[in-house]
Amino acid sequence: MADAGGWPGERLVHAAQRGDVDSIAALVSGAHPHVRRFARTLCASPEDAEDAAQEALIILYRKIGMLRASGALASWMFRIVRNECLRRARVLRRDPVPSGDETVLSAEEEVLRRLEAGRVAAAIAALPADQRRVLVMRDIQGLDGRTVADALGLSGAAMKSRLHRARSAVRCELRAAPETVLGGIGE
Repeated sequence: MADAGGWPGERLVHAAQRGDVDSIAALVSGAHPHVRRFARTLCASPEDAEDAAQEALIILYRKIGMLRASGALASWMFRIVRNECLRRARVLRRDPVPSGDETVLSAEEEVLRRLEAGRVAAAIAALPADQRRVLVMRDIQGLDGRTVADALGLSGAAMKSRLHRARSAVRCELRAAPETVLGGIGE
């Protein structure tokens, strides 16, 4: 009942969306390792990562019916985890614990960093599904090329080609109009 990328399969997602309690439990359990991995790469601390992963799984449990396309579970969960990590970072910035060796970003730097993170996420979300899967598995989940190719039923060359196209598309999107990021700031 898991798809090639290790995420719970569409049939399980559909059953969970219909309210089947066993399917919901299996869906949350199957998504848990992936959500934890996302959170560890995105959050500032291991504690925040665990909290963000738990919050994301609670949202999955409560709002699975809101997922429009059952094949979009991984990107939906990535957005939830990213938003939760950002929320936790904002709370931390409002009530910081001084350590003496931390680099504090100015308000302008923080805004620009957030805008850039949002642009990257939007560029990844805009990729065709086959390219997005390869990019997420390889660059976000950190899986090696052979594992990604095997999981998606691709040759090594095909996986590398899709990954190259995905990275190029994201790069082009990010270079497309950098002035639109600032949206007139400082003018």
